[in-house]
Amino acid sequence: MDDIHQQLVQMVDKMPAFPGSVNKVLQMTSAIDCAPKDLVQVIEHDPVMMAKILKLVNSAYFGLSREITSIKHGVVFVGLNTIKNLAISIATMGMLPKTGPAGLDMNEFLLHSLGTASIAKLLGKRLGVTPDKATDYFVGGLLHDIGKVVFAQFMPQEMERALKRVESEGVSLSIAETIEIGADHAQLGGMLAEKWQLPHALVTCIKEHHSPELNNDSNKVLDCVIAANIIVKQVEFGSAGNLIEDRLPDRVSARFGMELYELQNSIRDLDEELEKANAFIRI
Repeated sequence: MDDIHQQLVQMVDKMPAFPGSVNKVLQMTSAIDCAPKDLVQVIEHDPVMMAKILKLVNSAYFGLSREITSIKHGVVFVGLNTIKNLAISIATMGMLPKTGPAGLDMNEFLLHSLGTASIAKLLGKRLGVTPDKATDYFVGGLLHDIGKVVFAQFMPQEMERALKRVESEGVSLSIAETIEIGADHAQLGGMLAEKWQLPHALVTCIKEHHSPELNNDSNKVLDCVIAANIIVKQVEFGSAGNLIEDRLPDRVSARFGMELYELQNSIRDLDEELEKANAFIRI
């Protein structure tokens, strides 16, 4: 166990850190007295980041009635937290490998992650979360499987065996990873989220999205990401290597007051939300 933990630590250490501008954004927005003008200044000093944020804010994903031409206006119209989370999302997607090591199809992986992100955000709003705070749910969905990418990059043979075990034995990928590697992607992803100094609720969401029974806290982000992950697998929007069909944990069903089939069918604009996710692929 000590050996595999050390291996996990080494893999996390090898993953790139967020760009300096994104780290600065995270530090600033974690302070309750964060001044919007200071955040704007940091982003404006990163022209690539600024251009991508503006492109997303003006995309169909947000559907704003007017064009946003500056980060300052973006903060006004979509909120400080949303701008922060767009910076995190852009930085994360920039770190993903373009090709799929270990047999992990990165296009399918990205579709699954973005679909989970979009539906988690929608479910968060259903629970009464404000649009600005709902982008935390988007980031949770986007990053929930990030540990799979780390395994695929640094333990490609073991990860490939795990993916093949899923197909041949019909077990979950988490179980297959534990057999082949000694840990699963949720554990590794949580460690990476801690390295990136993401908010506690997001770290918990990534670490426990396959084991909600470990968490007794009222973590809405975790529950929404769990539900979104299952729904996106049901409608086969992308794929992240896990082929088995899950059921909603009792706690998540109780959160929404319905079972999986009812919850999925209650999302009337499901196809539209998934199509909006493609806006992030085109940044």
